[in-house]
Amino acid sequence: MGAAECAAFAMIPLAAFAALVWALMAFDGPRTWSVPWAPSLGIDFAFRLDGLSALMLLLITGIGVAVFVYASGYLAGHPQQRRLMVLLTAFMAAMIGCVGTDDLFTLFVFWEMTSLTSFALIGFNHEDASSRKSAQQAMLVTASGGLAMFAGFILLAQVFGTSRISEIVAALPTVAPTTTLRVALGLVMLGAFTKSAQVPFHFWLPNAMAAPTPVSAYLHSATMVKLGVYLLARLDPGFGEWPMWQWTLQVIGSLTAGWAMLLALRERDLKRILAWSTVATLGALVVLIGIDHPGATVAMATLLLAHALYKAPLFFVAGTVDHGTGTRLIDRLGNLRHAMPWTAATALIAGLSMAGLPLTFGFVAKDLVHEVKLAAEHLLVVQIAFGVFGAVSVAVAGVAAIRVFWWHPGSIVTPDAHEGGWSLVLPPLVLASLGVALGVAPHLAQAIILPASRAMLALGITAPVELRIHLAPMLVTLVTTLAIGAAIYAFWDPLHRAFDRLARRLDPLGALSHYGRIVGGIPRLAALLTRWLQHGRLPGYLSMMFVAVAVALGGAMILGRDQLAWPAWTAPSLGVAGACAIVAIGAILASVLERRLVIMLAAGLVGYGSALFFLFAGAPDVAFTQFIVETVFVIVVASVLLKLKRLGRTMSVRDARQRPVAMIIAVLFASTVTLLFVLVGAGDLDPALAEYFATRSVPDAHGRNVVNVILVDFRALDTLGEITVVMLSFLAAVPLLAALRPPRRRAEAAA
Repeated sequence: MGAAECAAFAMIPLAAFAALVWALMAFDGPRTWSVPWAPSLGIDFAFRLDGLSALMLLLITGIGVAVFVYASGYLAGHPQQRRLMVLLTAFMAAMIGCVGTDDLFTLFVFWEMTSLTSFALIGFNHEDASSRKSAQQAMLVTASGGLAMFAGFILLAQVFGTSRISEIVAALPTVAPTTTLRVALGLVMLGAFTKSAQVPFHFWLPNAMAAPTPVSAYLHSATMVKLGVYLLARLDPGFGEWPMWQWTLQVIGSLTAGWAMLLALRERDLKRILAWSTVATLGALVVLIGIDHPGATVAMATLLLAHALYKAPLFFVAGTVDHGTGTRLIDRLGNLRHAMPWTAATALIAGLSMAGLPLTFGFVAKDLVHEVKLAAEHLLVVQIAFGVFGAVSVAVAGVAAIRVFWWHPGSIVTPDAHEGGWSLVLPPLVLASLGVALGVAPHLAQAIILPASRAMLALGITAPVELRIHLAPMLVTLVTTLAIGAAIYAFWDPLHRAFDRLARRLDPLGALSHYGRIVGGIPRLAALLTRWLQHGRLPGYLSMMFVAVAVALGGAMILGRDQLAWPAWTAPSLGVAGACAIVAIGAILASVLERRLVIMLAAGLVGYGSALFFLFAGAPDVAFTQFIVETVFVIVVASVLLKLKRLGRTMSVRDARQRPVAMIIAVLFASTVTLLFVLVGAGDLDPALAEYFATRSVPDAHGRNVVNVILVDFRALDTLGEITVVMLSFLAAVPLLAALRPPRRRAEAAA
C-alpha cells in the first residue's frame, strides 16, 4: 500500500472533520434530519446534531485523522495494511451513525456495526491465538450487552409510542416510574456497561490490547468504549431524577474507577497499564453522569475531551516504543529520551495532562470534577473512588512519561531503540500539544464543552456559561494527590508485587475467571441438553411439546387474569353430554390399556365422540368429515397392527412406567386448553363476520342457506381441501384392504 493510498484514506476523516466544523459554524442549535426506513413500524433513519453529538463527532473525526496518519507509518510495508484502513473507515462510519442518530433502533444497528468492526480490528493479527481469543471475548461481552439493550429499546418504544430518542427523553420527566420502565432502564444500562467496560464487564478492554496500537488508540481510548458513556449521557435528562439511575451509576462507576486503577498496579505491559487507566476514567465519567448537579455535566464533557487528548497520544507512545524497541514491558525500558526524543517529549506533555498539573487541560477537567464533589450530593464510595483514581493516575502518568524515557532502576535492555518516522511522531505530538493549549486557554474549548453540557441537562436547568478554574479551593487536594501519586510511582515495583499477591487471593471482582468458566461451560451444557432433548424417542418429543404449550398458555392466562372472566353456567344438551362422555371414556381407556390394537380402537372412540359433538353442535359437515377420516384411520392402523401380529411382532406398550407421567402431561395439557376455551368463550363475540355473511350471501352468492354459501362460495378452497383429505384417505385404505384379503381370493381376483 503506497503513500498516496494512505493519504487518500486519511482524507476521509479529515473531510468529515471539516464538514462537521462547517456545520457547527453554519447552524445554531440542534439540527435534525430523517429518512423513512420502516414507516409501518414508525422507524426512521433519524439524525440529530446537538452539543453532545458534536463533541463525540469531533473526537471521532479529529482523533480519526491522527489514527489514520499514524497507522500509515506504524504498519508501513505490512501486507494487510489496506485491510486495516478499510476496517478503520467502516468503524468510523459506524461510530458517526451511533452518535448522530436520534432513533433507538437505528442506534442499535450502528451499535452492532461497531461491535462487528471492533471484532475484526482486535483480531487483526488473526494468526495469533491470543488475538483471536481477545476478539471473541470483546465480541461476546459487548454483543450480549447489545442484545439486552435492544430489549430495553423495544420496551421504551412500546411505552412511549415512539423510538425517537429526543422525544422519549423529553417525555420521561412527566412519566411516573413503572415496572416496565425500570426493566427497560436496567437493560439499557446493562448494554452501556458492557460497551464501556464497567464492573463486572471491565476485563475485556485490557485484553483487547492484542489489537494493533492504532486500533487501541482509536477504539479503546477515544471513541468506541465511550459509546456506553454517550448513551447514558444522552438519556440522563430523562432519567436523571430517578434514584435507581443515580445510585446505580454512582456505585458501578465508583467501583470501576477505583478497582481498575488498582488493577493497573498488577501490570508490567505499558499498553495494558494505560488500558486499565482508561477503564478507570470511563468509570469516573459514569459517576459524573449519575450525579444530579448542573456542574457535573460540564465536568463530564471536559473530562471526556481531556481524556482523549492525553490518552490517545500515550497509546501512540506505547506503540512507537514497541515499534522502536520490540517490547512494551516496563522492566526492559528506560532512558529512551536519547534514542526517541520526540516521543519522549510527547509522553511528557500528555503525562502532565493526565496527572492533572496546572496549565494542562487535564488540570481543568480535574478542577471541575473537584468542584462537583464539593457542591453536589453523592455517595461516600464516590469520594473514595475519586481519591484512588486521582492518585494512581499520577503514578501511571509517571510510569508512561518518566520511567520509560527519563529514569529506570536496574539494567536496561533496549540497545536497538530508535525514533519512528514523522507519521509516528507528529500525530501524538499534535494531540498532546492541543491538550496543553486548551489548558493554557480553556475558554477556547467553551464552544464545544458548554453546548455538550446543555444537551445533558433536563429542560429548565441552567448550565454554567463559562469554564472557570478555581485553583485555591483545589490547591490542598492537588498537592495531596500529587504527593500520594508520586509515592505510588516511587514504590511501583514493591506495590506491584504486594498487590498482585493480594489480588490473586481476594480477587473480589474476578469477572475474567467467571467469564472463562461460562464460556467453557457452554459446550458441556450444549452436550447435556442435546442428550436430554435429542434422544430420538417420539413420545419424549411430544411430551416436551405439550408441556411447553401448556406452560405458555397457562402463563399467558395468569398474566392476563385481570382481563378474563368465567362464563355463566348453562346445562349442555343430552347429545352433547353423551358425546363428551364417549370422548372421555375413549381417552381414559387409551391411557390404561396395554395392547396397541385395543389402544387404537379406544382412541377411535375419541374421534367418533368428537364427530357426535360436532353433529349436535350444529356442524354436520365437520361431523361427516370426522366420521369418514376416523373410520379410514381405524381401518388403516388396524390393518398395520394385525399384519404386525401375524409377523410375531410385539403388540404391547414398551414401558408401562411412562404411563403415569404421560397421564399427568395429558391432563395438564387438556386442562389448560379446556380452560382457555372456557375463558375465551366467556367474552363477547364480535358479530362482524356473521353479519357480513348474512348480508352478502344473497347478493354475492345468490343463496339463502348461509352455511351452504360459506362452504361452496366463500370458503370453497377450504371445502375442496376437506374433500381432498377424504378422497386421499380412501385411496390410502384401498391397497391395505386388498392386502388383507386371503391369498386365494387375491389369486382369483387377479385371474
